[in-house]
Amino acid sequence: MERPIDPEWVWKATLGELELALQRPVFENWLKDTRFVAYEDGVYIIAVKNSFSQEWLNQRLKSTIKRRLARLSGRTVDVNFIVRPEKVSMPVPSAPDSPLLTIANDTVQAGRFHSPSSFDDANLQRNRTFANFIVGDGNRFAYAACQAVAQNPGASYNPLFIYGGVGLGKTHLLHAIGNATAEEGYIVRYVTSETFTNEMIESIRTHTNVAFRQTYRNVDVLLIDDIQFLQGKESTQNEFFHTFNSLTAANKQVVIASDRPLHLLTKLEDRLLSRFGGGLTVDLAPPDLEHRIAILHAKAYEKGMVVPEDVIRYIAEHFPNNVRELQGALNRVTAYAQLHQQPLTIALAQKILEPQQVPMDHSPEAILEAVAKEFNITVSELKGPRRTRRISVPRQVAMYLMRDVAQLSFPQIGEFLGGRDHTTVMHGVTKVEKNLQSDPVIRERLERVRARLKQ
Repeated sequence: MERPIDPEWVWKATLGELELALQRPVFENWLKDTRFVAYEDGVYIIAVKNSFSQEWLNQRLKSTIKRRLARLSGRTVDVNFIVRPEKVSMPVPSAPDSPLLTIANDTVQAGRFHSPSSFDDANLQRNRTFANFIVGDGNRFAYAACQAVAQNPGASYNPLFIYGGVGLGKTHLLHAIGNATAEEGYIVRYVTSETFTNEMIESIRTHTNVAFRQTYRNVDVLLIDDIQFLQGKESTQNEFFHTFNSLTAANKQVVIASDRPLHLLTKLEDRLLSRFGGGLTVDLAPPDLEHRIAILHAKAYEKGMVVPEDVIRYIAEHFPNNVRELQGALNRVTAYAQLHQQPLTIALAQKILEPQQVPMDHSPEAILEAVAKEFNITVSELKGPRRTRRISVPRQVAMYLMRDVAQLSFPQIGEFLGGRDHTTVMHGVTKVEKNLQSDPVIRERLERVRARLKQ
């Protein structure tokens, strides 16, 4: 007799799949903070943070979520999103006899005290701490810098700028800093740049600009993720510039994360780049094999599972790019083994993880279409005469793929791209080949284009 499947586990497994399948901003904004509430008569009841999220999920993702829930549950199900009640902040009782003033740097300042209210409105994930961050050669310096900031916010490395590719631990470190400082009573706020932008727009619409500014300028530690999404948003950049200045002038800590180094944030204002570079910049490199194995062991321990060493090594060897891929692969294997009550073996891991032979569309038309979608431009712009960086970079990526995937000659590629000279195409292909060695952003975008060609 098969044991019943735990619906809360099914929801967590579904979230794990969606995190891998969706673009990161979509998952972070709409699904990350959801909570399983109950499972009643074939309906998953899921709590979301506000009515806006409820409406968005119902309109955009409900059918996708239902399909994944049904597959993992093994039956037809429905999903109902409800708005979870607001948290109630409990007043902190006064303690007249406690020392609320301390002497630091010859200045009398309010002493910090631990209070649960320090986490209110901080947007922190309490399970992301320094204690469960796995340190390796590629992230050791960044980890040490973040610990130093958490121990003495506003004094050591302000601002701290963290960059690295997708899934290498930037967000984990931001939350670790936030949790450590909130534990000490500091007022902390974690936010993505997209959320910052949306809240600013909403404050303008509702004439609550003053309240918006107070929210961000009265914190002790501001943690802002995915700063690259501020590029091209002039009004938001201006607001963030003044917020940044206000905080750093008051010795409040600012920590910024990006998926690319400062010199590649070409659409951020120079005054912002100058200030970001005025503190400490640290990078996160992809984990080596030993580091990946250590991460998988830690993740298996968190799940309360014993995973054979050969399966751990197999996953570590086949997913070298980032921690998110590693965790996703481990989740897929362990979930399949649990659902089908099969032992964890190399054979099972190979069956689940080896890529299906999905045919790739090799046509130059498909390549141009996929590149245009990835870079948010049109095929006409790729073929057109404009040479701005916004167009030239994706055009060179298209040249590289038409050479690598479609196996076209340089003159043929030039003809498809508006009659360009073959020497121009040769230069574009060579430049992409060179950038692939040093630029993780180009590597990631190129892989996303390849994925589009398989859809």
